[in-house]
Amino acid sequence: MTAPQNALSLTIAGTPDFGSVVLQSLYRITRRSTPELRRSIRSGEPVYTATLFGNEHIDVVPRLEKTAAYLEEIGVPFVIHEWVDGEREEISIELMREIIESADGQFA
Repeated sequence: MTAPQNALSLTIAGTPDFGSVVLQSLYRITRRSTPELRRSIRSGEPVYTATLFGNEHIDVVPRLEKTAAYLEEIGVPFVIHEWVDGEREEISIELMREIIESADGQFA
């Protein structure tokens, strides 16, 4: 995976083997195929990455928020990372929400 420059990503903790219901729900939210989702989960890579401050921000950030909400709802642990200039740092979901709120309306 190429490191994003300025983004937030969500990685599922561990390597759970989800059934089709969970994967279908994740597909509907993220628009990533079941094979892509399985590969990401098994390799510990983000299941969803939202680029910030760009033209896609308005489309990708709601998917990130919905992915986090869905995983919280079904009790699946996950990790959020903030990517700044290609470097990543683990952050809390509260900080993720603050970053998203501060980024609203700031497009390239």
